[in-house]
Amino acid sequence: MEVRAVSKYIRMSAQKVRLVADLVRGQDVEEALTVLRFTNKAAAGPVSKAIASAAANAEENLGISRDALYVAELMIDEGPTLRRGRAGARGRYKPLLKRSSHITVVLAERGQA
Repeated sequence: MEVRAVSKYIRMSAQKVRLVADLVRGQDVEEALTVLRFTNKAAAGPVSKAIASAAANAEENLGISRDALYVAELMIDEGPTLRRGRAGARGRYKPLLKRSSHITVVLAERGQA
């Protein structure tokens, strides 16, 4: 049985979030949340929130215990980019790309897959 949770429009570049996602892919849910709690990256918060949401979905909707779940898939996709800018030297325009990302978490039971 697979359980899914999606966090969209996270205001952080996908490249930064993927660094954190690589740490916990394939781990048990409790172990992944513990690793993220002590990870010194800003992306650890949104990733742990998405994993906790998927675990809560599994417990509430399907009655699966948290201990039986692991992170089967953790996909980080690029979201829309806000294009802003600021004035540069000699009257020029310097673009600022404010990137966003989408986090998709798929949890599965340890006996499955």
